Amino acid sequence: MRFMFIIKSGGAGTPTPALMEAMHAMALREVSAGRMIADAGLMPRDAAVEVAIRKRKLVVTDGPFAETKEVIGGFALFELPDMAAAVASARDFMDLHVAHMPDWEGVCEVRQVAGSQVELIRGGAAR
Repeated sequence: MRFMFIIKSGGAGTPTPALMEAMHAMALREVSAGRMIADAGLMPRDAAVEVAIRKRKLVVTDGPFAETKEVIGGFALFELPDMAAAVASARDFMDLHVAHMPDWEGVCEVRQVAGSQVELIRGGAAR
């Protein structure tokens, strides 16, 4: 099963060098084990563009945007056997923050991926 980890915080700044090193070591371990498919941090919201539908029309808006309570800072995509394994992995990831950036507060939302059009197009099984 595939799981998306969505990292959200109140925008407490960039990770410390120690946290970056620990996250890199975890990613290396997870990729080597065949569990992590992709991951990335995201640029700040002020560098974003929103494409929205409002009153049946497409509207494109350049950032910066109004302050929000939580900002998505990054994501990871995993292939794991079940939700219990996904939660265990997310706990390991969040423990890195406790150890290397103890004042950081945030959330790792774990969601199972429902399917993939890309895999269907490429001839693979949707997961």
